[in-house]
Amino acid sequence: METLLDIISMSGDSANVVVMALVFIPAATIAFFVMAAIRVRGAVKRRAAGISTDMMMSSGGRHSLRHSSVKAAQRLIDRTTKHYSSIDDKNMKALRQRLIQAGIFDGRAVGFFFLTRAVLAVGLGAAAFVLVPLFATADGLQWPLTGGAGLLGYLAPSIVLDRIVAARRGEYRAGFPDLMDLLVVCADAGLAMTSALERVGRELADSYPHLSANIHMTNLEIRAGRTMSEALEHLGDRLALDEVRSFATLIQQSDELGSSITDALRVYSEDMRHKRLSTAEEKAYALPSKLSLPLMVCVFPVLFVVILLPVFVRIKMGAY
Repeated sequence: METLLDIISMSGDSANVVVMALVFIPAATIAFFVMAAIRVRGAVKRRAAGISTDMMMSSGGRHSLRHSSVKAAQRLIDRTTKHYSSIDDKNMKALRQRLIQAGIFDGRAVGFFFLTRAVLAVGLGAAAFVLVPLFATADGLQWPLTGGAGLLGYLAPSIVLDRIVAARRGEYRAGFPDLMDLLVVCADAGLAMTSALERVGRELADSYPHLSANIHMTNLEIRAGRTMSEALEHLGDRLALDEVRSFATLIQQSDELGSSITDALRVYSEDMRHKRLSTAEEKAYALPSKLSLPLMVCVFPVLFVVILLPVFVRIKMGAY
């Protein structure tokens, strides 16, 4: 009581501060303990929910449907991969080579490719068979459109794969001259060929990530015991570029003849730079002929209208 009387007897501002402190501290303490209790309870509920979900999936309840579907799809892909891995004919080798050139190194890629082709063919064909009668007015379009949709689904994975290979090849062709220039710089600095490839692969990771990944695979092959010539030949097969194959042959001949690899790299780098300049000039010289058709179709009709329309209007107005 004496303390309260002392607080009341204090000046107005000091009494307000003390009262606010006495109210805020208990309220904050109560709120802190309430939030802590709610947080602990929520954590217990989440753990209990996780335990019950694991038990339901292990016991085969209704929550295990997704898990079973994933397992079934995985089993189907594994069986398809096992079936096609035993086939070693010319077409299968060509498909594996295309997948590698597209940057797909997974061993299950062949099985996944054929499964995707089958699913798209059947799915698009069935969708066309169901939807065509709802939108088409002619009676004889159902079966041709169904067959066309199935054929499109069958060819779509191959078309997409070819586009990926073309995009990768364009990246490789654009980045290989830079690779040669950096190799020349590393060779002039005194680095060995293996160390130069490793350093250049790290430097090109931001600009050409897929080319850098293939160079890293080449370094791993060299570390595993392959010779430099064999690793570069495999690099040329993965990149599918004649320049890389020529580079592998150059390194092999320099190694066999005992000539300077630095001089060979410098000559080949200058040749690559000249080739890139020749390609750019060729594209520049072909630009006028490529622009002739858009000019004839889009620009010349507009010019004719702008020039002849006033004359036509004057003739018509003069006739009236």
